[in-house]
Amino acid sequence: MVSVLQTLLLFLVGVVQAGLLLLLAPLLSGMARVVRAKFHSRRGPPILQDYIDLGKLLARGEVIPPEAGVVFRITPYVLLAAMLLVAMAIPALMTRSPLTATGDLIAVIYLFALTRFFFALSGVDSGSMFAGIGAGRETTLAVLNEPVMVLSLFVVALLAGSTNLGVISASIFAGPTPAFAATGMAMVAFAFAIFLEIGKLPLDLVEAEQELQEGPLTEYSGCALGLIKWGLYLKQTVMAALFLGIFVPAGAAASLSPLSLARAGGVLVLKLVIVFLIFALIENTMARIRFLSSSRLTFMAATAALLAFAFSLAGI
Repeated sequence: MVSVLQTLLLFLVGVVQAGLLLLLAPLLSGMARVVRAKFHSRRGPPILQDYIDLGKLLARGEVIPPEAGVVFRITPYVLLAAMLLVAMAIPALMTRSPLTATGDLIAVIYLFALTRFFFALSGVDSGSMFAGIGAGRETTLAVLNEPVMVLSLFVVALLAGSTNLGVISASIFAGPTPAFAATGMAMVAFAFAIFLEIGKLPLDLVEAEQELQEGPLTEYSGCALGLIKWGLYLKQTVMAALFLGIFVPAGAAASLSPLSLARAGGVLVLKLVIVFLIFALIENTMARIRFLSSSRLTFMAATAALLAFAFSLAGI
């Protein structure tokens, strides 16, 4: 009975955690836009502009291309559902995974890959040539960037001796002989991969929504466009929360007491704001480069991930 009650409480924590990240995601995206505008000496949009845009889109009807198939229609729901599932599973409010069934590193990687697959395939399925080009860009970025993410996460899993995200979060710095060099290099590689994944310069530009950055969304409109945009905002926030949960677990609750969970929620919001502010500051020191040159950047990140793997084998 105790274990069943504890499982139910953990599930409720996961639901609250996913709801918090879902509500916070447009705010963090809007905050990054405001910071960018200030750096350009512009007034910029209101910090709550993304909430306003999502509200307008969700209230409108959809126009579906006649060539679109089933994948095009279900992608917004698949993307949002998969990201909510990841948001429930990662150790963000607690040092353990609230949803044990999907709190495994391999399951989380597959969920991220699922969203990428459907997002790219929806562009092809729309029948639009421009959306198909954007889909090709997404798959290219996945080939370059996802191995870095996977390798850096498997390094910390190797150090923790488990692929459970909660175990990794609780033990990565708590072992008898922490491998600081390996953990540090894995942290750098994963942070770099997240920076590229959430659509920042030098490869992407937030204002370039009609360019290839969001090419697969060309034929979406109305409620479907609102859902998929919200899912993409949530993906950015979830990836940042995953980074914090594994590499910066300070402030996470160690128990299910309401006071510790409330304190952990405040700390999590503060850490996410700091991460997005740092990303915005770094982004505004860069110029945009050609997408064909992206392999040079991902090569540096892959080198850091390989060094982290070598350091982990050496135990340093």
